[in-house]
Amino acid sequence: MAQTQKTDMITLSQVLEKLRQKKMDNEFRWENGAFTTGNDKKYLPEELKIIKTYRFEGESDPADSSILYIIETAKGLTGYSIDAYGVYSNHEDEEGYDNFIRQIPVDNREDQLLFEV
Repeated sequence: MAQTQKTDMITLSQVLEKLRQKKMDNEFRWENGAFTTGNDKKYLPEELKIIKTYRFEGESDPADSSILYIIETAKGLTGYSIDAYGVYSNHEDEEGYDNFIRQIPVDNREDQLLFEV
């Protein structure tokens, strides 16, 4: 018998709750050309890896469209950064944020971050 894949849609809030449960809910905030998690430590792209990306698209409102990046530091701290698409961005310096994100290496760990919701 063929195995079927789970295709249930998940929401941003469901993924954030799973991250919280796994103690991976540190928010990487864009401040002054670097990411910070509120611990006064600034992280540059070479100190980070994107280990998973989720895209969420609002069914009726484009303002609900966002990308969730799950990020790990070189020392093993795991957290996330959220960005809204295009003109709905929630970052003061969106161009700087976009350029910063593009510089972070991607190490997609699909098998390690499967969430049962």
